Amino acid sequence: MERFNSSLNGYNIAEVNKFVDEMTREYGAIIDKLRSKDAEIEQLKREISTLEKRANQNTLGSIYSTNEDMTRTAKQEARNIIDEAKKNASRIVNDALLEAEKIEIKAETLRRNMVVFKRRMRIIVKSQLETIDDIEELKLED
Repeated sequence: MERFNSSLNGYNIAEVNKFVDEMTREYGAIIDKLRSKDAEIEQLKREISTLEKRANQNTLGSIYSTNEDMTRTAKQEARNIIDEAKKNASRIVNDALLEAEKIEIKAETLRRNMVVFKRRMRIIVKSQLETIDDIEELKLED
């Protein structure tokens, strides 16, 4: 799980941007892999089509049966590859969204803490100013 250092105004923007860039690259790589698998599926479909034409031309039933088995296997493998790629892409996106949500919660907590800090600091400064005013009044009375 990615951890970000905090800075004066919240989380380190460079680290957050780096994390988002990494997630974008990973998602892009998965999309590229999915496209590659789609191309592979299309190639397999063309091969299947070619094999089916050959099987239709050939009178041997065993060749056709073998071709059907190969087709089924290739289609199932293609579906499995696509399903796995989609699951991985979905997981990465969900992880990134969860991480972004956690970061937003932490940032909101920091904002609230800053408000409390400022309020307390104002009280302290006001108290110190009142003390200064009291000291000036004591000097004037002497």
